[in-house]
Amino acid sequence: MKKIFVLSFISVGYFLNAQSLSNSPYATYGIGDVKYDNTIETSSMGGISTAYISDFTSNFNFGNPANNSNFELTSIKLEATNENNYFKTDYNNTKSTKHSTYLSNISLAFPISSKLKMGLLYQPYSSKSYEIINSETRGGTIYANRFTGSGTLNTAQVALSYKINSQFAVGARANYYFGNLYDTNEFTTSNAELINGYETKNNIKNFNFTLGTSYQNLNTSTDRKFTLGATATFGNTSNMNTEYLNSTYYYTDGEVKAGQTTIETKSTSSKNLLPLQASLGVGYGSENQWFVSGQIDYKKGETISYFGNTFDFNDSYRVSAGGWYLPNYNNFRSYFSRVVYRYGAFYEKGSLKIAGTDINKFGVSAGVMLPFKTSSITRMSGLEIGVELGKRGTLKNNLINQNFVNLKVGFNFADKWFRKSLYN
Repeated sequence: MKKIFVLSFISVGYFLNAQSLSNSPYATYGIGDVKYDNTIETSSMGGISTAYISDFTSNFNFGNPANNSNFELTSIKLEATNENNYFKTDYNNTKSTKHSTYLSNISLAFPISSKLKMGLLYQPYSSKSYEIINSETRGGTIYANRFTGSGTLNTAQVALSYKINSQFAVGARANYYFGNLYDTNEFTTSNAELINGYETKNNIKNFNFTLGTSYQNLNTSTDRKFTLGATATFGNTSNMNTEYLNSTYYYTDGEVKAGQTTIETKSTSSKNLLPLQASLGVGYGSENQWFVSGQIDYKKGETISYFGNTFDFNDSYRVSAGGWYLPNYNNFRSYFSRVVYRYGAFYEKGSLKIAGTDINKFGVSAGVMLPFKTSSITRMSGLEIGVELGKRGTLKNNLINQNFVNLKVGFNFADKWFRKSLYN
């Protein structure tokens, strides 16, 4: 156990120094390719969290901070994601692939009392990491555009859960978003000596709140549970400050800019960077055996500046379904009877519409929680593994179809840490 714990922190050091988040060309718009929620437990079940109250004492729910009535241990989670994206477009019959591995979640959660629980979390929220080159020949002259993007928007969260009684609970989460996102559009021709570049730098420092509530009724004669949950995210403060630079230049060896001449500079700000979001979920299950849930998420549309022009994002929604199954946690003769198996699926109507076409996304997911040798139903620590397969976009109107396979691996260390034992 101690060796695994030390090894995981060595891995954290590696990932923090080598964060490279891949994403699709659709990340060129707005704040990039949204990664959140990256927790293995949630993503392995299709993204359900609003009506999911873990039966085990070691899992803290950040998605709906009200859903932590059963949480009793101190939990430390360290998770990483390996993304594999496969792109195809009918435009020039182009295909490409992109892979990356990055630290996707660090969290610490602990009970303050039997009714009040607290959690701290860090995750990448969105990212830009793309390069698109488009060229055509007209009258013997080659005209070329290169679009590049980079940067990561991170989120740090503090969540509190309060259990009102055996059925009702409420929760609140404070969300702080920070980071820099960069976009560049470069244009040149085969007979030009200089490149015309339009650079955009977005500096983001944003703060908002998520409120959650949940209701769960347990039939003690059958051990069957019925759960309802709801969340709302609102109250944006601060904004996204955007700086634009239009200039000409050329590249020396090593892709170093030289001879740069400024044509125009300006700055703007966007106050509705992260607009209203809401979620509603319902779930049903059997105590310590199985659970299924359905959930719908809504996100209000927004307007964001993009290369000096405003770009409108539509209202979007996501429908998720999933759950988990535990064969028999009392069967110590069969290890795989004590493994938690997870499954799920989702469909997301995206906020992007390009050339009159909606850019939607859907996928299926699965995962397991492999308990450590010393784990029990009241102290569930283990290795978390999840996989997500899906599709985004379309080949219509020369757009890009993206297939993806995401693998997630992490550890959940849970125990009665930071508590003093009292003896008579």
